Amino acid sequence: MSNETEIAKRRTFAIISHPDAGKTTLTEKLLLFGGAIQVAGAVKSNKIKKHATSDFMEIERQRGISVATSVMSFEYKDILVNLLDTPGHKDFAEDTYRTLTAVDSVILVVDSVNGVEEQTRKLMEVCRMRDTPVIVFVNKLDRDGKFPFDLIDEIEKELKISLHPLSWPINMGKEFKGVYNLFDSSLNLFTSGQKSTEENSLPIDDINDPLLDQKVGERDAAQLREDVELLQGVYGALNVEDYLEGRVAPVFFGSAVNNFGVKELLDTFIHVAPTPLGRATDKRFVQPDESKFTGFVFKIHANLDPRHRDRIAFLRVCSGKFSRNTYYKHCRLGKDIRFSNPYTFMAREKDVIEEAFPGDVVGLFDTGNFKIGDTLVEGNEQMQFTGIPVFSPEIFKELVNKDPMKTKQLEKGIMQLTDEGVAQLFTQHGGNRKIIGCVGELQFEVIQYRLLQEYGASCSFTPLSFYKACWITGDKKAIDDFIRFKHSNIMHDKDGNLVYLAQSEWFLNTERQNNPDIEFHFTSEFKTAMA
Repeated sequence: MSNETEIAKRRTFAIISHPDAGKTTLTEKLLLFGGAIQVAGAVKSNKIKKHATSDFMEIERQRGISVATSVMSFEYKDILVNLLDTPGHKDFAEDTYRTLTAVDSVILVVDSVNGVEEQTRKLMEVCRMRDTPVIVFVNKLDRDGKFPFDLIDEIEKELKISLHPLSWPINMGKEFKGVYNLFDSSLNLFTSGQKSTEENSLPIDDINDPLLDQKVGERDAAQLREDVELLQGVYGALNVEDYLEGRVAPVFFGSAVNNFGVKELLDTFIHVAPTPLGRATDKRFVQPDESKFTGFVFKIHANLDPRHRDRIAFLRVCSGKFSRNTYYKHCRLGKDIRFSNPYTFMAREKDVIEEAFPGDVVGLFDTGNFKIGDTLVEGNEQMQFTGIPVFSPEIFKELVNKDPMKTKQLEKGIMQLTDEGVAQLFTQHGGNRKIIGCVGELQFEVIQYRLLQEYGASCSFTPLSFYKACWITGDKKAIDDFIRFKHSNIMHDKDGNLVYLAQSEWFLNTERQNNPDIEFHFTSEFKTAMA
């Protein structure tokens, strides 16, 4: 089978949402319809009754939240779907931002009860930065929430994107009777306490068919006909190009926990979602149909399997064909590496693969060679995929070793965990003081838990009153003078780059004005620009 054929059958996307909107539940129902799992876990009231397939870390199972991106692949109607389930919690947003660089489209889950929430807005901003195609799934229609027309107005206003409904609910909450698919004119009937199945899907060629009145009642049938007439008059047929260019977002309504609206979403998704797209590098734009392999690491995860101290780098294939036991150039290190056991994922399950194609996510066993953003290529071309930045942290704490006998374990653990991107490690210039920078408080809890469980190292954190971390570049003499005067605020990141920790916004603005020969950077993207 040719590369072109393989590319055409792939769809790689992420599911994103505010916490508790039902993202992980939707992920599992997509896997269920795809035949990848037989029983889906139910996530209710932040207590996992049956552990969600995609939540594999122990702390996730305890708390009922996703704190790391999971990768799952399955086939559905001859299409290979690569699904990335992302953390919903705002403290782990940076992991989600990086994941969005590795996908070609997004499904955004909105809770029909709560509507658009803070994290939803932030995630949508990241999607708009890249014109990522978005499909919206309005979840929890089996609960009393906001009316569908009101929800559409709110989503369009809050997320600044035009919507195009492709399914429509018949009532909601206790009166919820099902979902009408505008895309293929079929009706999926809902019975409280039952899951959606093929048996309760009712194909309707004509919405005026008396069978509709018989199934949902005359009042609701009349309301549905009125709604559908209004929707078709306002929206018409979906312009797929508008969706692919990120200008219009198709909308589906349903209840993921009851399987309603999920099949309609999946059936439409595989028809309209983009095939693997090209990616920009610091040298040129890479097209997926190029003959030579290229790819980049967007995530690293240590101890995916607690029984083995493994470390996996997640690589997005961008072009060509990735083959097992083949040497590829590691651009940052300038050396050739081959992989004897590359994996594809079904959450915790790993299968060794012989080859992978653009759009695929491959797990590479890593002995410490990889950092987030690293590029692999076939041949000798030197390039770096761009748009995978590390952001300035918002919370800073000093790492305190509570067990000096486990110093080596602590050193190894904090190095590996910060390589994963859950936090940033800063070491004081000329000293051993270690400072951890995170986006949110929960990350410190996860680090402390994982250091103890996975490395046997006990630690605590002392809060520090820093405002922001800034990478500094510029005139050597100016930087040397700055280091001399601001010694206690100067750190090195893990790559040896100089970092200034500002105490406040006022201090930062003052130093920027007083040091015109020094540039203060708020993301790590400056490294690519300097290359």
